[in-house]
Amino acid sequence: MAFRDRDSGSYAAGARLSRRGLIRGGLGVAAGAGLAGGLSACGSALSAGIAGTQLAPGTVMYWNLFGGGDGVRMVAMQDAYTRSPGASPLQAATFAWGNPYYTKLTLATVGGAPPDVAISHLTRMQNLATANLLTEFTDDMLSMVGLSPSDFNQTPWEAQKLNGKSYAIPLDTHPFVLYYNVDVCQKAGLLDGDGNLKPIEGKAGWEAALKAAKDVTKAYGASVSTVGDTATSWRWFTTLYSQRNGNTPFLGDGGRKLTYNRELTLDTLAYIQQLTKSGLMPANTDYAGAQTLMFTGKAGFYLEGEWEITTAQAVKGLKFGMAPVPTIFDKPAAQADSHTFVLPRMDRTEDQLKRAMGFIKFLLTQSMTWAMGGHIPAYLPIKNSEAYQKLLPQANYAKAAEFAVYDPPAWYSGSGSNFENITGAQIGLVQQGLATPQAALDSIRSQLEIYARTESPL
Repeated sequence: MAFRDRDSGSYAAGARLSRRGLIRGGLGVAAGAGLAGGLSACGSALSAGIAGTQLAPGTVMYWNLFGGGDGVRMVAMQDAYTRSPGASPLQAATFAWGNPYYTKLTLATVGGAPPDVAISHLTRMQNLATANLLTEFTDDMLSMVGLSPSDFNQTPWEAQKLNGKSYAIPLDTHPFVLYYNVDVCQKAGLLDGDGNLKPIEGKAGWEAALKAAKDVTKAYGASVSTVGDTATSWRWFTTLYSQRNGNTPFLGDGGRKLTYNRELTLDTLAYIQQLTKSGLMPANTDYAGAQTLMFTGKAGFYLEGEWEITTAQAVKGLKFGMAPVPTIFDKPAAQADSHTFVLPRMDRTEDQLKRAMGFIKFLLTQSMTWAMGGHIPAYLPIKNSEAYQKLLPQANYAKAAEFAVYDPPAWYSGSGSNFENITGAQIGLVQQGLATPQAALDSIRSQLEIYARTESPL
């Protein structure tokens, strides 16, 4: 297997890539053909570059999957880079979120035409690293641009390692968090003298808070989506499951075994169902409906990823706050993922490496822009800065990054994966009262066992 140096035309030997070697000849063409369909407005130049048109010398090619508000902020960060002294020419492209993006990135790398720098969810980059599709970040590479491992929140930094080696630089942590309607919670007596949410501890404290909020709203205490949103159902379940002493990861041995604690899984599912059956939380609401309940004062709380902060900020007249998900069981935990920078495997010259590392370092210094969208900076000079500490409500839930729980590693797991779709669909049925915890777990197990027995396609 060889990877082509796009600038010099030279090749370097890479590792043997299992079944991919049999189809490598067609992948370069497939990558180029597939890429053109997924590009953003800036993609025409990139498509031309892949087809053979020469990019400007020294261009940094960067791929990401950011849409919506994240996309707007990333473009602002990219623009700041291009305006900075000594910046290299930049060719950035945005692709469809989830599996389509990772398929394109894989094909492009195997086909010998990867970008210089790419974004990957932490829960997806280990698959790429396992398949030898990523370049390791050494301490020497970090020091090249004045970085070191100690510059980063150690929770995502340690989570990204594979066999003790680093293959990603974390940009953020984006955990499952608790939003609250200030007006509802004020009337329910749930705020302190500074207008912040009083601590909520344990099942009894959580349920008391929901009941107090429901007495005000006359509808629900808290909302979380249950219909047509498998990812959120998984996030809610695994947040609670991970808070319990004695829990074990849902998957083990790289996804080849199902290792969950059966008793705690069933009990956690039963508790989730109890909250909807009792009327404290809605049994049938989709993603938009769940947030609308809190936004309009029909629920005191709303559970979702912190990225919905910009949606809440856009609601006229809404006063809201945010906090980590309360410790309802034994210990703090919140399902999370991280966006990371990766270097797709290729034979880089020293100049190429310096340009790529310099680009990454610059975007890290722009983490305050990124934090505006809710994501918790992983780069500590920004996270620990006075400016970030004054950024509210973001700073109020920043400690959730310390007890982030990432999806268990497997070729079929991670953000937007088949694993989340399978588990989340059954958890949603439990929330809706359409399946018992046992029936849901049986279905999850039977479906996941197929993936566990299947060799990774990478």
